[in-house]
Amino acid sequence: MSRRKLSQDELELWRRVNEKTERLKPTERPAPVPEPTFIPAPKSAPLPLRRPKPAQKPTVTYNLSEQLTSGLAAAPVQMDQKAFKRMRRGKLTPEGRIDLHGMTLDRAHPALTRFILSAAASGKRLVLVITGKGRDRDNGDLIPTRKGVLRHQVPHWLTIPPLASHVIQFTPAHISHGGEGAYYVYLRRRR
Repeated sequence: MSRRKLSQDELELWRRVNEKTERLKPTERPAPVPEPTFIPAPKSAPLPLRRPKPAQKPTVTYNLSEQLTSGLAAAPVQMDQKAFKRMRRGKLTPEGRIDLHGMTLDRAHPALTRFILSAAASGKRLVLVITGKGRDRDNGDLIPTRKGVLRHQVPHWLTIPPLASHVIQFTPAHISHGGEGAYYVYLRRRR
């Protein structure tokens, strides 16, 4: 968009307005802005050039499920020892169960939260959370892919609020109730 030129009358009017205007604070003047100074970087010796080593693929294999099972086995028992042994052997029957098979993390987390909170509110003590063992999606990359995303995420969800205040103990289920693909969750008694 181009500007139009001012007429002679408009220019005269502008000059008169400009002559009659005063500075609001004539004594104060803005401080001059100092010019930036350039400080040269200290000179150092050039870095020696190194030849990269030829890339070798490591032959180390990872079993990410061992970390989960060993961590759960090493956890201290928070409940009655006798009841814990019976639960681990599959002798206690769960009073409720939820199956998270085929759910995404977005759907599984709220479903698990609702289930545990309602089970605790209704006075249930032992519930079964079925996660499934998970698909083996490891394609041999340098960074291994964890098998069973829900299986690894559910223990974390059980240890953070709002579920942590209702859960006393959780452990992998007995083979008769799903084995590695399920968890027994022992809940606190309502008071």
